[in-house]
Amino acid sequence: MINFNGAIISIDSNSLAQNRAFLYGDAVFETIKIMNGKILFLEDHYFRLMSSMRVVRMEIPMNFTMEYFEEQILDLVHAKNLDVSSRARITVYRNEGGYYLPQNNTVSFLIHAELLDATYYSINQKEYKVDLYTDFYVTKQLLSSIKTTNKILNITASIFANENELDNCLLLNDSKNIVEALQGNIFMLKDNTLFTPSISEGCLNGVMRKQILTLARKIENLKVVEGIISPFDLQKADELFITNVIKGIQPITKYRKKEFTTDLATILVEKLNELIGSY
Repeated sequence: MINFNGAIISIDSNSLAQNRAFLYGDAVFETIKIMNGKILFLEDHYFRLMSSMRVVRMEIPMNFTMEYFEEQILDLVHAKNLDVSSRARITVYRNEGGYYLPQNNTVSFLIHAELLDATYYSINQKEYKVDLYTDFYVTKQLLSSIKTTNKILNITASIFANENELDNCLLLNDSKNIVEALQGNIFMLKDNTLFTPSISEGCLNGVMRKQILTLARKIENLKVVEGIISPFDLQKADELFITNVIKGIQPITKYRKKEFTTDLATILVEKLNELIGSY
C-alpha cells in the first residue's frame, strides 16, 4: 500500500508507484508529426529511438521493427481520426523492478496523439523574443544528444521564460556556449554562413536539424557550419531560428536589443514544404 495525496490506497490502483519513467526518468521518447496518414521522417525517428535505447542499455524487443513502430503509431492516429495532421509521442520505458540498478532491461511503450491545426509548415510572423538561461547548463556528453524524460532543465527554463515574458530561452553548455533552445535546435545566419552547434557541444541530435542542414547545403552561395556559437555571436547575427519536427522553423525576431530578419527561414520553410509534399 502507498499514501497518495493523503489517502492510503493499494499499489495496484496507482500505476506510477513502480514505474521507472516516473521514479527515475528511465525512459526515452520521440515526438512525431503525421501528415495525411504518413509519419514524416519515419526512418530518422525510428533509428534515433533505437540508438537512444542502446545508449541507455534498454533491451530492444525482436518485433520492434520500423514497420511495427509505424503501425503502432498510425493505428492510434487512425482510431482518433487524426490522420490529416497530428503529433504523436512514443515513450519507451524500462519495466519496473530494482532501484538505480534495474532488475531487467525489458521495456514497455506508451503512445499518445493529438490534433495539429496545420498540415504544412508556415512562418510565424509575430514577435518572438528570447534570452539566455544561465541557472543550469547542458553537459557536453552523449546523453544530452538523445531524448530522455529527464527534462527538468527545460522545465525550469520554461518557467523562467514565462516569468520574464520571453517566448523561449537559449540553453548554454558547461563551456558557456549556445547549445539549443528549450524545444528545438538553434541556427544562426551571419553574412552568408549558416551556423548550428555541433552534436559534440551537447545539443539534441534533432530530426528537423538534419533536414534543415540538408536543405541549406543545397542553397547556392550559402556556407553551412556545424561548430560553436558563443553568446557574443548572437549580437552580430543577421538571423536566428529554432527548428523542431512539430513547428518546422520558428524565427527569432529579438534577442535583448538586437532584432533579426526572417528571409532565410522563409526560404527554408518553402523548401521544407516541397520536401514533405512529396511524401
